[in-house]
Amino acid sequence: MAQPRRKREVGRGERVLPGVWRLRLPLPWPGVPHCNAWALAAGDGIVLVDCGLHEPGSMGHLERALAQVNLRLEHVKQLVITHAHADHYGQAATIVERTGCELLVHPNNEHMRRLASDPDAVLEQRLEIARQNGVPEEPLRRIAEARRGQHSGIAGIVEADRDLVNGVEIHTDLGTWSVYETPGHCPSHVCLYLESRRILISGDHLLGRPSLYFDHGYTPDPVGEFLHSLDLVQELDARLCLPGHGRTFTDIPGHIDANRRLVHERLGRVEAALRDGPTTAFELLPRVFDEEPNLYSAGFWLGEVLCYLRHLELGGAVRRAEGQPERWSLV
Repeated sequence: MAQPRRKREVGRGERVLPGVWRLRLPLPWPGVPHCNAWALAAGDGIVLVDCGLHEPGSMGHLERALAQVNLRLEHVKQLVITHAHADHYGQAATIVERTGCELLVHPNNEHMRRLASDPDAVLEQRLEIARQNGVPEEPLRRIAEARRGQHSGIAGIVEADRDLVNGVEIHTDLGTWSVYETPGHCPSHVCLYLESRRILISGDHLLGRPSLYFDHGYTPDPVGEFLHSLDLVQELDARLCLPGHGRTFTDIPGHIDANRRLVHERLGRVEAALRDGPTTAFELLPRVFDEEPNLYSAGFWLGEVLCYLRHLELGGAVRRAEGQPERWSLV
């Protein structure tokens, strides 16, 4: 049976507050139809926070969204990247080239540089990790065929004019935004907070619903980092969140608690599954997510489960056994 075609998304712009515009930029990914860039008034120009994925037609979508709120790409004076994933950093090189704007990115962005430099090498590394953790060869072959040769979604690597780290301030007409490092989702993640108005630009750290993703293999404990970042953001006491995907929301404490509960629920599911004996990370997936993985979800879920296992290993709750494929057991 033919699958119904998804409605084509186009770039759209809307005013959220005086001096704050949401630019909704389309994405080609199942279940993730768009991402948000945020335009912030700053004198005779704007600060652009995030910029969307680089693919054919993507710059046109950004320019269309800007035009809908009476802005142009030439108004961009600063480009601030909440995290160096392709859907938030992808068009940075093109924007910097066309506008000469200042670029601010967190320096711990090796995950982006590897992908932009050689996406096939990153794919091969992920396939080998999957193989070591029990994924059968047939789905690995199909994943390789589907994804080998795909573009990274990043126009190019462009060096930051300033590192986006704790203590950096972003000046706009609304006031001065403070940078808070919030790793977990990925090593380069930051949030921006406007204390005078209690507004948080959250990137992918907080979204409208709990949606967990961790970059596996770049830091010692992404899950622990994410939980610590939730604590940090909770202390800010923000009342309005401008997220990297989806609509704005106000119940920030509720969203923080929901993310925290989901992390601990999935950690508990990993431990419960290991009570049945030594298990590969791949065998844990249906026990953690309540359904069998498909070719699209398997890679995301495997990376997430490996991060849970690493977090539990650091806490002394689980251990890994030598051999291929790698198996895990309770201590």
